[in-house]
Amino acid sequence: MPYLVGIDIGTSGTKTILIDESGHVLARAVAEYPLYSPRPLWSEQDPLDWWSATCATVRQVLEISGVSPSEIKGVGLSGQMHGSVFLGEENTPLRRALLWNDQRTQAECDWITNTVGKERVIDLISNPVLTGFTAGKIIWLRNHEPETFAKVRKVLLPKDYVRFMLTGEFATEVSDASGTALFNVRKRDWAYEMLDAIGIPAEWMPKSYESPEVSGRISASAAALTGLAPGTPVVGGGGDQAAGAVGNGIVETGIVSSTVGTSGVVFAFSDAPVVDPQLRLHTFCHAVPGKWHLMGVMLSAGGSLQWYRDAYCQPEKVVAGATGRDPYELICAEAEQAPVGCEGLLFLPYLTGERAPYADPNARGVLFGITRRTDRSHVARAILEGVAYGLRDSFEVMEAMQVPLQQVRASGGGARSPFWRSVQANVSGYTHVTINVDEGPALGVALLAGVGTGVYGSVEEACRATIRVSNSTEVDPVAHKRYDRYHRVYQSLYAHLKSDFESVASIVAEE
Repeated sequence: MPYLVGIDIGTSGTKTILIDESGHVLARAVAEYPLYSPRPLWSEQDPLDWWSATCATVRQVLEISGVSPSEIKGVGLSGQMHGSVFLGEENTPLRRALLWNDQRTQAECDWITNTVGKERVIDLISNPVLTGFTAGKIIWLRNHEPETFAKVRKVLLPKDYVRFMLTGEFATEVSDASGTALFNVRKRDWAYEMLDAIGIPAEWMPKSYESPEVSGRISASAAALTGLAPGTPVVGGGGDQAAGAVGNGIVETGIVSSTVGTSGVVFAFSDAPVVDPQLRLHTFCHAVPGKWHLMGVMLSAGGSLQWYRDAYCQPEKVVAGATGRDPYELICAEAEQAPVGCEGLLFLPYLTGERAPYADPNARGVLFGITRRTDRSHVARAILEGVAYGLRDSFEVMEAMQVPLQQVRASGGGARSPFWRSVQANVSGYTHVTINVDEGPALGVALLAGVGTGVYGSVEEACRATIRVSNSTEVDPVAHKRYDRYHRVYQSLYAHLKSDFESVASIVAEE
């Protein structure tokens, strides 16, 4: 029987799974690593941590499953998007990578847009140049660390650095490359005119593949470190959102995913590269060859709950450790004690700025409506509701664009809690379903590896063979009506606070 490996280089850790051709997960392993924030709204990681985690988790799944490395047909790679790995002459990282939620590059993004011209930018890459994207990070390095910039020979995305370490190949694929602000999404190739206009050498960019294509093979040195067999094919893979969409079966029109991980993403399949006229959503290449997707991204979804857990929930962490329960389970149980709408307590989840529908690196988190009655249950529920309001913003943009929304598939950490899932359904007004597997991007790229090595005939066939709906969370019309009113207030808060966010950011920058 053929086996497949999927590796997802996430923000909080790397997850590796090993599946059989039916999609059954035989083994999984996770290794965490630190995230560095040397200044407010900056976010960095050490690429060597990703590589160490990859080696450790691959060896673990091989040991747990007992599968012979020679029986593994292929490996797929997914990872957090937009991060920048700068390699020098020796192909080693020159500094820590700047991540997707790093907000330091607004001046550089403005310069790129002004240099190329806003209309030409949209024509070339189908998206605005945002602070999270890779292009601004490269220019930031040129402006602020010129000695390091002078040593750069390659720029890789997170999963593509791991690919290089596994195979010795410099390669990427179309879904992840779409998020660099240097890629022609319509042509599914690098935007060479864009690169030339802003002075980035085209040779710094790796070769781009379609997601199921074989992009390299496991080297002898990587085999020694991971336990994989030399010569095992490694396919293009996908950025975490496109890969997660494959893992959720979002490979046909009308099926939409709503994913709550560190970020929150509403993702819709598209047969053509459709662009939001107001540029609130991203238009990227899908991991399905010849297809695209629309995506609304909020930067701190599960990340907001993680912040609350780490900052204010030490008792829950202690209890969870003593009882073997997840602290998030305890937080959600407490949140369930508060009423719908939290008696007017609203949370703006802009802890690391925001992208959709507001591309604003200066946006900050806000708790609005605190009274003497406000307790911990209100705050916990307000955070869950605030994330759901943010996701609803993207649903509403898609509705305005007449994107078919026939089924919403919930995934990520926010889908594991029945209570948080019900909040999302009630806020959005859409029934949320879950599927039989909850492995997200790691499953998606394992399936892509199966397509690239002939286990499946196509991405669609792979999804039909392995994925089915298992559960449904219906909308409570009474709760939805109440959330409608609160959501209008939620939306108005950003408009009222936008200039204040800018003022605060200016003061902090001077400190």
